[in-house]
Amino acid sequence: MTQTEAASITPGLERISPRKTRVGLVSGGLGAYWPQFPTLLPQLQASARRVSARLSDLDCEVVDVGFISDAQEGAEAAAKLRAADCDLIIGFLTTYMTANMLVPVAQRSGAPVLLLNLQPSETMDHASFDTGAWLAYCGACPLPEMANAFERCGIDFRSVSGYVEDERAWTRIGRWVKAAGVRASFRHGRHGLMGHLYPGMMDVSSDPTLVSSQLGGHVETLEIDDLRVRVEQVTDDETAARMDLARDLFTLDESVAVDDFRWAARVSVALDRLVADFALDSLAYYHRGLDGEMHERVGAGLILGASLLTARGIPTVGEYELRTSLAMLVMDRLGAGGSFTELQALNFRDDVVEMGHDGPAHLAISSRRPLLRGLGVYHGKRGWGVSVEFDVRHGPVTLCGLGQHRDGTFCLVASEGEVVPGPLLAIGNTTSRVDFGRDPGEWTDEWSGSGVGHHWALGTGHRVPDLRAVADLLDLELRVV
Repeated sequence: MTQTEAASITPGLERISPRKTRVGLVSGGLGAYWPQFPTLLPQLQASARRVSARLSDLDCEVVDVGFISDAQEGAEAAAKLRAADCDLIIGFLTTYMTANMLVPVAQRSGAPVLLLNLQPSETMDHASFDTGAWLAYCGACPLPEMANAFERCGIDFRSVSGYVEDERAWTRIGRWVKAAGVRASFRHGRHGLMGHLYPGMMDVSSDPTLVSSQLGGHVETLEIDDLRVRVEQVTDDETAARMDLARDLFTLDESVAVDDFRWAARVSVALDRLVADFALDSLAYYHRGLDGEMHERVGAGLILGASLLTARGIPTVGEYELRTSLAMLVMDRLGAGGSFTELQALNFRDDVVEMGHDGPAHLAISSRRPLLRGLGVYHGKRGWGVSVEFDVRHGPVTLCGLGQHRDGTFCLVASEGEVVPGPLLAIGNTTSRVDFGRDPGEWTDEWSGSGVGHHWALGTGHRVPDLRAVADLLDLELRVV
């Protein structure tokens, strides 16, 4: 059983249900054709219904405003789609149509636009087709016109050409729908920032206003006391139930002290309440504390609860790493998991880069049953307790970080590699050996110079095509190493 499957059936670890991506669909063709070719409109409307049905299969909410035949109907469709507050607007060019039918839709919707040119089948039957039959295959004709008009009107767009049952085209369409979902997660997101910056980590420091201005959403500033008071309210029965859940999901190493395990479970329950009370979609935290007092103990007890939240689809990370929690949100919503990661060491004998992190991990990408290990000290941090340890599932992976330019603008940074087997440290970290198909020193130099910080999200699968779509809809540069 995978960790994703376990998360879906284990009581207490149910994945959240994010807001469904809302896709607006308007299909159309030139009304002058209908009296000339009486069978054409019904054929095109049938294609439009099929496209609407296939969009619904992509696990999105489809707002289908119907078929338009002229500019007046286009304006009416624009009003409906604007009111629907869509995350993506799709214009289906079933045959030739004039640009003034879709430009108002794009101008008024406030959402990214995707144009579809999907003809009925792979090719025409040239021997038998007349003009009316050909026109059903003529969606490509207006695409350059739309592109020119959109460019001159200052409207960004993207397009997919193929045929109605073309799986290659639908893979690309699905990629845009997923990217629109990521964009919506930011537009509607609430991101927690609890505690304070790890002293001296200049790369980690982020201006919360830049998140709202460039990505949308809201950053909620929290104090460690917001969690402390909730920890104090957790009952013994709730703590015991959380310990049972952890035993179901983890192997407990003999190094785990019972009192530390109990404390981590108690903090985990309180962390769930904090996230629910503030309606958070992600959380980044750090608190130093002093000499074993309550604030230090709360800060040190977060790893178990943070990993459980991350597995449920609420990325939760240490070291006050707001941008990495957002990168993890991207990877999670793309179905890639996304675990908190940094460089550990380079192995020039095997030509791999060893990377990982202590603290929160995404259970869905573990190659095995994850381990809870007891640590008497957290390196570089105050306190002690339990930490999560596992090897990332072997196979293709993608790194994704949210970098920042000198002018303050964000960028996505990505690199694809493969996790390969081999020796790993057993120190309470999520670790992996990643082969990038090149000298690990050269890769590390290029990755470090990309503008990424010293943390990022590591997810399964090769996701650069998905990230290109995400970057396009978020109007971010994508740097691929």
